[in-house]
Amino acid sequence: MRILLTNDDGIHAAGLAALERIAAELSDDVWVCAPEYEQSGASRALTLAEPIRVRRLGDRRFATTGTPTDCVLLGIETLVEGARPDLVLSGVNRGQNAGEDVTMSGTVAGAIEAMALGVPGIALSQMGAHGPDESYAPAEAHAAAIIRRLVAAGWPNDVVMNLNFPGGEPAAITEVEVTRQGFRGVHIRRAEKRTDPRGREYYWMGFHPERMEPADGTDLRALQDGRISVTPLHIDLTHMPSLHALKAVLGGTLPKV
Repeated sequence: MRILLTNDDGIHAAGLAALERIAAELSDDVWVCAPEYEQSGASRALTLAEPIRVRRLGDRRFATTGTPTDCVLLGIETLVEGARPDLVLSGVNRGQNAGEDVTMSGTVAGAIEAMALGVPGIALSQMGAHGPDESYAPAEAHAAAIIRRLVAAGWPNDVVMNLNFPGGEPAAITEVEVTRQGFRGVHIRRAEKRTDPRGREYYWMGFHPERMEPADGTDLRALQDGRISVTPLHIDLTHMPSLHALKAVLGGTLPKV
């Protein structure tokens, strides 16, 4: 199996090194194409207004000045020599990608771009992987077995798999749950106003912790309860109940003012 790896935390991220070790358990044909710099929150951004530089770091390892989407596009279409990848793994992200965060995640976007190009994609994220004690031990301990099971089972061509691992000791994590995407219902993003050494104001975007009670069966609940979450995602954002309700009042002849 030929595997392409990417991420949004950058080519030097500890999570990418963890992903390389996970991929090595699955295949000896592993390629890497990741951003030169951190691209967290880039979502599916595609670089259109400036050139993308590619730096070759090894026989099957590349860094680019682009986004995760750029990296997957370049990897699949140009940089991976010979046959196309059979699978794209994106991550392991520093922190969870669950709930509404999936719409902003560069990690999830890497898997989505793979899907859009006809290659199965899996996004991997590790809850609590922040600070000097940053650890991806839970993902490294459990991801390969889950990925093997997913690949063997298969999934629809318009779906990507979003894996989230709770923090803590790997041995304490004993359950995996197939979940739906949750919604926090609380505002955790903030813009912190600061002043630089020259007296000019600027803003640093970030998050603040907020206790919540997510619904059962969601990715957020699984992580909060210490379970690995596996969520099948797709990019059809149509809200079908609203679509059917609107058909009763709109459609056909244009309404008169």
